[in-house]
This record gives sequence, C-alpha cells and structure tokens, in this order.
Amino acid sequence: MHTKAAVFIDKDGTLIDDVPYNVDPSAVRFAAGVEETLGRLNSAGFELFIITNQAGVAMGRVKETELPVLQDFFATAFEGMGCRLAGFYYCPHHPEAADEEYRVACDCRKPAPGMLRRAATEHHLSLPDSWFIGDILNDVEAGRLAGCRTVLINNGNETEWVMTPQRQPHFTVPDFRSAVDVVLKSLGKERAR
Repeated sequence: MHTKAAVFIDKDGTLIDDVPYNVDPSAVRFAAGVEETLGRLNSAGFELFIITNQAGVAMGRVKETELPVLQDFFATAFEGMGCRLAGFYYCPHHPEAADEEYRVACDCRKPAPGMLRRAATEHHLSLPDSWFIGDILNDVEAGRLAGCRTVLINNGNETEWVMTPQRQPHFTVPDFRSAVDVVLKSLGKERAR
C-alpha cells in the first residue's frame, strides 16, 4: 500500500546553488532558506528525496563512482538540519553522451518521470500526495507526469519558458522558503510562517 508522501527536490539550482558538474562536497552551498526550512517538511511527515540529472557523467566530466560521496554528504547535511534524506536518485544518461554506455533513451532523465516512479515503488510512496520542487520546467513536467503536485522556484534558472499543460506548475514562488510554505499550507498541518 502506497501511503507515504514525499517531497522530491531537484538538486542543482533548487536545493543548492548551481555549480556545473560539481561533485566536491566542499563546494556545495545550500540555496537561501534551505537550512532553515527543510526540517519542517520532514516534521510534517514528508519523506525527502533528491532527484537530479547528472549529465556530467554522460559527458565524461564526472565519474559515476564520485556520486556516492555526494549522496553521503547530503545524508549527513540533512541530519544536521534535523531531517532525513530518504533517497538520492540520479540520471547519468544524455542523448549526446561521449560514452556510448550512457547514450541511451531512458525513462529517468527529466522531464521523464522515471526517477520519481522508481522512488515511489522502492519506498511505497503515494505520488498524488507528493510534491516536486524544482527551478526549471523540466522538473515541473517530471513531477506532473509522475502525478505529483509541483512548485517552480522562479529564480532565473528557467530561460526557455516552453509552456505546455504538463509544464504548468501548480505553484510558482520566488525561493525555497516559499516553496516549503506552499507544501505545508496544503496540509493544513502547519501554518506557514
């Protein structure tokens, strides 16, 4: 039975400042408001997942073996913020990958919903009760295709604005703190601060 709800969070540009192809934990900077508000989602009963395209693997800029170090870093950082990272899902594929192994038509590269569906299966999540928070419309589309509600943080990272019904966010906010407020208001469990 799928009863748990999740908040899926895009990594680069949403959870952390976007530093292209970074796998060095010492260069990670959490986006404004994350450290103060992430724990509120966990306290409200949401499982927290990082969902990220990692094209740097496909392009040969990052080794896939470097990603577990980053996952461990996030797990520890989340604990330090009073919450738990339930899962870290990444897509290493890209249609123009330098390495043929990663040049595949996959269902995980956002805007495809494969990573969210896999997390839902592996963690017994209710996707209709879950949310995707991201900074570009590909995140919104992945969330909608998976059946989640979506929040777009309009922080300047979306530059194309190719709109279709599947790319229409349920909510658009200026920052991470506001995204958390939207999710918690939907519950009625906690009044947004």
